[in-house]
Amino acid sequence: MKIQTVAYAVVVGACCLFTACHNTATTKPELHADARTSSTSNAESIVLLSNRVESNVKIVIESPSAQQELTDSKADVPKIAGSSAPSAEVTVVKSDKNSTGDALTFSWKDSWRASLNFETKNPINISEYMSAGVVEFDLKVIDLENGGLAFKSKCGETCARQIPYLIHARALVGKGWKHFSVPLKCFMRDGDNFSSVKSPFAFETGGAGTIAVANLCIEKAGTPSLSCADYKTLSTTPAVLNEWWSIGWWMPRHLQKLEEIKAKKNAQVIFIGDSITQGWERDGFNVWNHKYSKYNALDLGFGGDRTENVLWRLQHGEVNGLSPKVAVLMFGTNNTGHRQEDPQLVAQGIKLNIDELKQRLPNTKILLLAIFPRDEKPTDQMRQINEDINKIIATFADNKQVFFLNINKSLLDADGVLSKDIMPDLLHPNEKGYEIWAKAMEPTLLKLLK
Repeated sequence: MKIQTVAYAVVVGACCLFTACHNTATTKPELHADARTSSTSNAESIVLLSNRVESNVKIVIESPSAQQELTDSKADVPKIAGSSAPSAEVTVVKSDKNSTGDALTFSWKDSWRASLNFETKNPINISEYMSAGVVEFDLKVIDLENGGLAFKSKCGETCARQIPYLIHARALVGKGWKHFSVPLKCFMRDGDNFSSVKSPFAFETGGAGTIAVANLCIEKAGTPSLSCADYKTLSTTPAVLNEWWSIGWWMPRHLQKLEEIKAKKNAQVIFIGDSITQGWERDGFNVWNHKYSKYNALDLGFGGDRTENVLWRLQHGEVNGLSPKVAVLMFGTNNTGHRQEDPQLVAQGIKLNIDELKQRLPNTKILLLAIFPRDEKPTDQMRQINEDINKIIATFADNKQVFFLNINKSLLDADGVLSKDIMPDLLHPNEKGYEIWAKAMEPTLLKLLK
């Protein structure tokens, strides 16, 4: 479960934020039914961007490796050589919508992650806003052909919630200013605490693109212009992977795998998973050829997949016509990394995939692997989430058709530290990591193949 910051904080030094958010007439998004119709009193609005930067508000732009505050008319995030995005160009400039400097234009390029953050210098308490409140803003999508967009709110230092908006946002390119009213409850999960918030709203992006934003405020009540997904069912609702970085290849890979399956009807072993499994085709290629080509093995790993994406693939032909002796399963770490999801919910998604496989491959033994460790230390938040998932999914084994194997100690040192010699990014194995995986799994795999 996501670690929360739960201490209550009184709003300090933020009185000047609580003013009306006056919004000029702006066209509502065509993809949604409603625009703002309610008005609020001065005490019910928190202004983050108007025709001036509020005194308790900081506008901060961010790349994967650096940040920069907007203190004048323009800000650029410095490039960091040797970082994960050394060529990232992330820029914000003051621009004009209805008056001089009343908007911001945010651009990013060659950056797998970038964000436009509206932060407060002192913590604010927005707990009372969460049930019926909205984030109001005007948005113009200028370019998003190769980029993504999501809305984000942080409920603490280690608590961030996102609302994906990629598909709808791309449909708004070139259509001018649109008014949004995003329900704050869309950011809420059970146990979240918004009583001491310093990053109430952000535009989370990646790839390349340009947007403009104006008239941004938080209202205690309003008419939403979009609906909330049920976060408790995301991991169990079949879905394609619609991320800015996956749209161009995910479905083509699925179609290619359907053709590959036709040529591998006699595959004795199949691997189903995410990028760690797909990595057998890259860093693990030599190990795969040595260990698994003799079984005519099939790699059904897709980078970025969460439990709901694997489920969609299983329901759309990726095991049709197959009858392998063993199916090796490992996925769920992207539920952790992307949504910091409740371990119980991730486990439900994994269980649904197991049930789907049992129905479609009744004669196949399922080897469910513990989700691999991620991040350096055992105390790191996402490592702990994965470990909590593993404790639950270990109970799914019946030792008849479903078997559970945890090889994680093989990947760690005696203190539980994950080395970059095995996973250079502390998530994906290199060739050495795949060698360790194959060796640790081999006794169990051979037993199941008999």
